[in-house]
This record gives sequence, C-alpha cells and structure tokens, in this order.
Amino acid sequence: MEELFIKNMVCSRCIRTVEKIFSGAGVKPEGVVLGRATLKSSPSEDQLNLITKGLHEEGFELLDDKQSRIVERIKTLLISEIHYQQGIKKESVNFSDFLARALEHDYSYLSKLFSAVEGITIEKYMITQKIERVKELIIYDEMNIQEISHLLNYSSSQHLSNQFRQVTGMTPTRFKQTHSHERRHLDHI
Repeated sequence: MEELFIKNMVCSRCIRTVEKIFSGAGVKPEGVVLGRATLKSSPSEDQLNLITKGLHEEGFELLDDKQSRIVERIKTLLISEIHYQQGIKKESVNFSDFLARALEHDYSYLSKLFSAVEGITIEKYMITQKIERVKELIIYDEMNIQEISHLLNYSSSQHLSNQFRQVTGMTPTRFKQTHSHERRHLDHI
C-alpha cells in the first residue's frame, strides 16, 4: 500500500475531483479522503506525472516531505471537525489533545511546525476556520447565534460574538443585516 498526500483538499467535491484525476491517469485508488489517496501499488512515472499535472490544474498539490504532510493533515483534521463535525466528540473537545492523538506527535511539536510552515499558530488557523463556519451558518439562517455557538463548542454566544467581531470587524448580527456575505474559500485560509 502506498499513500499519496494531497494539499488543498477541503470538501467532498475535492475527493471526487481527485478520484477523476487518478482515474484519468489509469490509477484506481483504494480510497480517497481529505488530504490523502491510498493506492495498492505505486503508480508508474508516467502515471505520477499525469496525476501531478491534473492535481496542479485543479489547485491541488502532491506533498512529498514529511513536515508538509503533517501540516496539511492538521489543516484537514481541523476543517473536517469544524465544517463537518467528523472528529471530536462534543463532550471532550480539546483540539490540542485531539491533534496530538490523531497525528501521534506531541502537541508542542505540531504547534511549532505549523507556525514555522504556515506563519500563523494552529489556534489562529482554527479560529479563522470557525469564523468562516459561523458566516456560513448565519447565511443559511437556520440557526440562531446561541445554537451556532453550541454547535461550534463556544463557551457562550457572547464568546462567539466577541471572536467574530475581532476577526471580521463586525458583530454576527451586523454581518447578517448588511448582507455582507463575503466568505473565503477554505483552501485560501
């Protein structure tokens, strides 16, 4: 089995796109998940070139060094949890413990590595992701701020509002009223 690590995969459409790229190169992956494709055997050099080119054309990138793969895995885990609630159980939310267990590394190592590679802390990255999720939920208009704060594990709706204001410069209510529904692509955060 071989694993290829892929940068900028953030949603189910990304998975389908990557599967098509592999298929177009004549490679049938065992599985494709956010940030990773598992293969039965190594692709030929020609297939790997086709995969690399196809990924690049769609805004993805093969990661070949261990540190880049770890950083991308941190991002993938945080995006999965914040946007799709797939990782951490609500009763035991502690992102540092979650990341350390999932990646089998000490959190201080992960934190230093992430900061060195990305230029921001894991915490700031996570807050930015959470605020983008809050914007999305506000736009959908199916939940109130209290429900959103509970869903995203904020200690209170006031804490969410304060953090939202610090990042966006406006309150969640003002954001909703101004129809300033400007959101960022997850892979550009």
